[in-house]
Amino acid sequence: MDRQHREYQSDSEEIEMLIERTKHGDKEAFASIIRNFEKPMYIYCYHMLKSKEEAEDARQEIFIRVYEQIHKYRPNMSFSAWLYKIAYNYSLNQIRSKKRWFRFIDRYKYDQPETSTQQIDSQTTLKDFLNLLTIEERHILVLRAIHQYHFDEISEMLNMKPATVRKKYERLRKKLQTKEVNEGGRANASITKSI
Repeated sequence: MDRQHREYQSDSEEIEMLIERTKHGDKEAFASIIRNFEKPMYIYCYHMLKSKEEAEDARQEIFIRVYEQIHKYRPNMSFSAWLYKIAYNYSLNQIRSKKRWFRFIDRYKYDQPETSTQQIDSQTTLKDFLNLLTIEERHILVLRAIHQYHFDEISEMLNMKPATVRKKYERLRKKLQTKEVNEGGRANASITKSI
């Protein structure tokens, strides 16, 4: 066994112990769980919701839900997979409600000022790339490229076969690479090469 695998195994054993203590009412144990996952959860929420404030609110709400539902957690799935599944569902609901709100506002706007067409900047940002993706693609990209989960773990979170997740990931990479070529090439190479 290599060192990284042993560290992962001991970390997951420690998390499982903290979960059991939390199930028995130990709030300090849950505070330790939060400390372990708060930064990656914030990063995930930020990439899904595209707003620092919304990511902060989402992270707090997700941990509240985790605490309320921790008795439903079973170790047949890794805790982080279970946590990201809750985060995905929460983010999806937030995005849907935001879209409904924007449709509502658009329906009741009377004056829509015309905006001048802006030149497309060759320095397309990561945010622009993420806007090209569906919610599911964004979820897979964030888990794989940023949090570096394996396809097996992502498949647990999404209730899909690992081969399906791998195919979706390859499609979204091609989608982003096509965008890079259409935008003029080299400026964005570092973004698509990193995924």
